[in-house]
Amino acid sequence: MSNHSHHVFEFIHALCFEDLPQAGVLQARRCLLDLCGVAAAGTVTPLSKIMRQHAATQYGATTHSARMLFDGRSVSLPGMVLAGAATIDSIDAHDGHVLTKGHVGVTILPVTAALADAGLIRNGREFLTTLALGYEIATRAGVALHATACDYHTSGAWNALGAAALTARALALDTNRTREALGIAEYFGPRSQMMRCIDHPTMVKDGSAWGAMAGVSAALLAADGFTGAPAVTMEDKTVASFWQDTGRRWAIMEQYFKPYPVCRWAQPAVEAALSLARTHSLQAADIAEIRISTFYEASRLATRHPDTTEQAQYSLPFPVASALCHQRLGAGEINGPALQDPEVWRLSEKMVITENASYSQRFPAERWADATIILHDGRTLQSGPHTARGDAEAPLTDTEVTDKFLALAEPVLGQVRCRQLQQTIDALADDDAEGPVLNTLLDLILTAT
Repeated sequence: MSNHSHHVFEFIHALCFEDLPQAGVLQARRCLLDLCGVAAAGTVTPLSKIMRQHAATQYGATTHSARMLFDGRSVSLPGMVLAGAATIDSIDAHDGHVLTKGHVGVTILPVTAALADAGLIRNGREFLTTLALGYEIATRAGVALHATACDYHTSGAWNALGAAALTARALALDTNRTREALGIAEYFGPRSQMMRCIDHPTMVKDGSAWGAMAGVSAALLAADGFTGAPAVTMEDKTVASFWQDTGRRWAIMEQYFKPYPVCRWAQPAVEAALSLARTHSLQAADIAEIRISTFYEASRLATRHPDTTEQAQYSLPFPVASALCHQRLGAGEINGPALQDPEVWRLSEKMVITENASYSQRFPAERWADATIILHDGRTLQSGPHTARGDAEAPLTDTEVTDKFLALAEPVLGQVRCRQLQQTIDALADDDAEGPVLNTLLDLILTAT
């Protein structure tokens, strides 16, 4: 066992609320509110309904069980996190990290909520501490895996380590069994090929559901004495630099928040197109042609006439066209009847997407695009380079995060429950005893809609 990995194993069990910087506590609350909004919106998708029913029938309640997000039915811990991560992943609006090229909170919230509902997390402060810890472990594991692996894998591959770490902490495993849990999680985590889902968008999405289940299962196995190969992304000497400042640099502060419920790679193009529409008061009928220049990976988001919300979320032309037609891009624009809008289809067909080599060189640390719109009257409008809003360097404001939460959650939860959820999240940092605030939070996010 290397010195740096031994430090991380100790960090997993020793971190307490008082160790978190105030900014980290505030960020954890922002992440929690944002994820709750995405989860609530996700419950109406076919993906979420199928996976929750699967968990209810195949992962029955056991010694440690928990209610599913916004569902109320109790299942085993692996079943709960499988369904919870799938529900969040079903609406591609959750937080992410540029260097992992993926998403952290999609797994960390269901795992934290499951552990709390199982009675393994005592109060609001411990809930926030566990949430923040999950971002630290999963983010660093993701960066380490991308730096050392030859393939581009889904978030589930490294989210599994975050899930295993949190479960090992909650079960109070010793250092050796924690190490085994992380090794099992890395070995069994889904190293699925992300670009397959980009080219053929389906419900498998970003692999986070399977990663969450694998990670929780890994810790439960380790508790029973099961052993695993050492986690290379944590223990190998080549990745030591990714772990040495654990507890000093906080990865939770590096997360981005999405303003739109589509793939992050499409969002610079959405911003570029909307900037022209707003500056020139454009209507969809004014537009004859759209040209998008972006980085290579974004150019692979090629679906123009999506039949499903998954295809709409992993598209570039469709959300850009939809944003131009509706002057907004929310959950309602990437699901249901909106997928058949003839004017959106027209603009989607009129879009030419090309790779910009300079933008490709800046990926994944930066994501850029520009738009050129040609009007029927002959004018040509150019946006200039745009990046996605909400990156850690230029975060969404608290008001923007709240407005996004309400836009996603109110149609499902109603105004009263949304207001109660906001107030409860705000009070978590003061809940340090028996956990009455935590119990309220769990009832708000785990009972049926």
